[in-house]
Amino acid sequence: MTTDALAIESPTAPRVTVRDGIHEIEGVLLSPYVNEDLAPARRGDRKWAKKDIAALWISMSACVPTYMLASSLIAEGMSWWQAVLTIFLGNTIVLLPMVLNAHAGTKFGIPFPVYCRAAFGMRGANVPAVLRALVACGWFGIQAWIGGFAIFKILAIWIPSWEAAPKAYLGISLPQLGCFLFFWGINMWVIHKGIESIRVLLNIKAPLLILLGLALLGWAYSAAGGFGPMFATPSAFSAGQPKEGQFFSFFFPALTGMIGFWATLSLNIPDFSRYAYSQRDQVVGQALGLPTTMGLYSFIGVAVTSATVVIYGETIWDPVVLITRFKNPVLLVVALAALCIATLATNIAANVVSPANDFANLAPSKISFRTGGFLTGVIGILIQPWRLVSDPTGYIFTWLVGYSALLGSIGGVLIADYFVLRRTELDLVGLYRKDGPYWYRAGWNPIALGALVLGILPNLPGFLGTIKAAHVGSFWMELYHYAWFVGFGISFVAYVAGTKLAARPTADPAA
Repeated sequence: MTTDALAIESPTAPRVTVRDGIHEIEGVLLSPYVNEDLAPARRGDRKWAKKDIAALWISMSACVPTYMLASSLIAEGMSWWQAVLTIFLGNTIVLLPMVLNAHAGTKFGIPFPVYCRAAFGMRGANVPAVLRALVACGWFGIQAWIGGFAIFKILAIWIPSWEAAPKAYLGISLPQLGCFLFFWGINMWVIHKGIESIRVLLNIKAPLLILLGLALLGWAYSAAGGFGPMFATPSAFSAGQPKEGQFFSFFFPALTGMIGFWATLSLNIPDFSRYAYSQRDQVVGQALGLPTTMGLYSFIGVAVTSATVVIYGETIWDPVVLITRFKNPVLLVVALAALCIATLATNIAANVVSPANDFANLAPSKISFRTGGFLTGVIGILIQPWRLVSDPTGYIFTWLVGYSALLGSIGGVLIADYFVLRRTELDLVGLYRKDGPYWYRAGWNPIALGALVLGILPNLPGFLGTIKAAHVGSFWMELYHYAWFVGFGISFVAYVAGTKLAARPTADPAA
């Protein structure tokens, strides 16, 4: 629509219908807080069954960052079983807030930024939405860099001089930058084509990357002489090894990093669950799709990375670099091309849909899905993603753990508001109306914002110490290892306590 608002309810008698626990609104109220992308999903749009939601998670989980997530743990000294166990535990933990936050999306058909309005206020919802969107921009940049780097490696087969090209002031060479921008441009083209192109890409992508992963696993098994040598490498934390006695000092921040990997989707999962048939579909679909695929693909990552130590005498945790070691040029090109297509599909689905909605929430009448997607792409370049994935330590401790501190606090506020205080009941019409129940103080809920800040602050010293911006004590560095848990717990308790204290009636001085 080109008008400043979208008609969503009657100004005199808004009609809210409920069927099978799913809410819909009908009518014609003009509101500046809605557009076609933010309006509740109608029953006719809810076509996602268990298999569709499971397929969504299979498509998003089977990706290069999942492989790198697992293999980075091997690179830092874990044995294969320690790495797989850490990833399994992290995904089991994050599945709980994933399912809980998805509930509102399925019940009311609302996307993530609208879900935030109940707790943070009509205007205050922009704070968690933008914080989450900026993290998605970082992930968008990382995936675009991976796809561009794969293209660079393909072309370098025929132009070997590219490998020796000097690095520019950005920290990468001009050929690398050119391939990155080329792949980035393909992403922008898909965004321009719209949401239907994403569905087509996902259907192509899922089998491609799973087959590529299984092919890598088969090659590693053959080249390393079976699984025995691959898994014989001891943990660096075992007795007599270089990092003896340091396991738990690495395990807990690594676990936080594993939770942080999907902490973004655990918040904005309503962007997808709003299209589910029922709560059962979203719960079962997620439970089947997320842990199983993450388990399989992370096992492939740790197994193949362990094999590189046996085969090459060094740890190669980046699959793009590993594939370039193949001697057969046809096989190499096919593998890298499949990786490019799969990365494109994951990037658009996981890192564009949600931030596009988040940015649209800033100005619904002016920012559409496409405009929000383009903003995501531009910020993804400015973040310089190649620096985030340049080494496994920075990938886990700086990137994954760092943003988990932000997202854990947001999750604490949202789950406390929706489940503890509201008992899963929302005023659907009020979520789109100025001066309604979620207007609070000029559109802002100071209790939610205060709880968010309280959850983030204890993790700030540890983050500054990790990026070497300040020298902080060991207590704060240790606390930072539990960033997601600390942020979630403090914000959860602070929001519930603050809301109940604010609602308590004051004593009558005349009594």
